[in-house]
Amino acid sequence: MEAMYLVRRSLGGLIGLVLLAAPATAENGPVKLGVLSDMSSLYADNGGQGSVVAAQMAVDDFGGKVLGRDVQVVSADHQNKADAGATISRRWLDSESVEVILDVPNSAVALAVQGITREKKKVFLATGAATSRLTGDECSGTGIHWTYDTYALSQGTTKAIAKLGSKTWFFLSADYSLGAQLEADSRKVIESTGARVVGAVKHPINTPDFSSFLLQAQSSKAEVIALANAGGDFINAVKQASEFGITKEQKLAGLIVFIADIHSLGLQSAQGLLLSSAFYWDLNDKTRAWSKRFIEKTQKVPTMIHAGTYGAVIHYLKAVQAAGTLDGPIVAAKMREMPVNDFMTENGKIREDGRLVRDMYLFRVKSPQESKYKFDYYQLLATMPGEEAFRPMEEGGCPLLKKQ
Repeated sequence: MEAMYLVRRSLGGLIGLVLLAAPATAENGPVKLGVLSDMSSLYADNGGQGSVVAAQMAVDDFGGKVLGRDVQVVSADHQNKADAGATISRRWLDSESVEVILDVPNSAVALAVQGITREKKKVFLATGAATSRLTGDECSGTGIHWTYDTYALSQGTTKAIAKLGSKTWFFLSADYSLGAQLEADSRKVIESTGARVVGAVKHPINTPDFSSFLLQAQSSKAEVIALANAGGDFINAVKQASEFGITKEQKLAGLIVFIADIHSLGLQSAQGLLLSSAFYWDLNDKTRAWSKRFIEKTQKVPTMIHAGTYGAVIHYLKAVQAAGTLDGPIVAAKMREMPVNDFMTENGKIREDGRLVRDMYLFRVKSPQESKYKFDYYQLLATMPGEEAFRPMEEGGCPLLKKQ
């Protein structure tokens, strides 16, 4: 009997040691937030590591915990490939206990992630993607399109330029989901103003040489060349258009422009450009206070993606806490119920189709002489109320609305 007791005691001790050494389970481990971004290519300055920093700032400001569990930010590079982004997303959700995916600056990748998170009933906060299809035919009950979209960006910029009297346009568009949707949304606005599109050409993503595309735009004699591309593609197109002397005769319209692009171009090349944005670091005291913290951490000016990522994480964590669960559909519904309030957004509302409706802004890029201090790049021309900036919900074709 004594020998049997000793054996049992030894086994009990071993089991206790094993339990102590065992890794945390999904139920008691950290709540993981996955920042899926372009970490190494043409959109890296607009999202990238800056989005990771912004997400971590939000987690820290929230207190680092939710529902009594630590909150952990993980990240990966989707390399601007839909299949790579899909593979990472499935791995995160299936085997690495990631609860929410964020950022995703690349519309093709974002559409793939939206499909996967819809299937897995996990939350997708599209803070970096642009395509308005995310709240249209590809909408999701667990997907929220946070920062901006192709419709809102095209509304502000094209209407503003049309008011200046421009009547003819030529499109230079990236040959994937972003370019296609941005051009489609912009064409509608242009036609509604009585102007017309006289030509268009598509270019591959991450194009180093725009000469042949720009020559087509130049020969069209269009008053405005609309750049339906972003990041490195936008920067290269603007630089080369200036080198070819195209900007002396024709206007350039950037349909999706980030302050990191302007910083890279320099005010000498970018001055006078009209653009729409969801955020500017120097807009008011609140934006300046948050941006100062971000700049101290990164030595870079924050983009609207970085600001949007911070706001989305804060709102998600508030919704989790209020709902008392990490269940994707429940949390997404709670996020829709709650107004959005942070340094970037005042009384924002998330619609049933997943669109966060908030103010957008029209800016003009300052000249070098007008800029008085570091990152002093924009002059505010107009504030566009969210109800005017974003597409009416009933016009998007979101299948969720038909089920109500």
